[in-house]
Amino acid sequence: MVVREGAPFRGKQGHLYRHAISAEAVGARALHMQLLEIAPGERAHAHKHEAHETAIHVLKGVSGCFWGERLEHHAIAGAGEFVYIAANVPHLPYNRSATEPVVAVIARTDPNEQESVVLLPELEAGVDWSKAEA
Repeated sequence: MVVREGAPFRGKQGHLYRHAISAEAVGARALHMQLLEIAPGERAHAHKHEAHETAIHVLKGVSGCFWGERLEHHAIAGAGEFVYIAANVPHLPYNRSATEPVVAVIARTDPNEQESVVLLPELEAGVDWSKAEA
């Protein structure tokens, strides 16, 4: 089955997504895949995916991500790199550029696009944004 990307929508996390493979789109039972765009300077809301793993392939741009129980860790991924986020790990991704978007393919073990998203606003105040400048 060939599926064309769906209409863009804003996820609970705050980023722009385009459906591709999901329970809603094709009846998937164990995974979904979609395109993500993070606008220049944009950042997500702190969140986790309850009981589901996530794999990301960055196609364009450079993204930063705070992760960990208190968002104490920081990583940077650019075009051509892959990112793994274990189930239940809090994270807060953002676009490092003020002028270029980040575009990525995301695959998750949750076939329902937004069902496992748990927002964690209480973690956002503790983010050390000085790590993002390094």
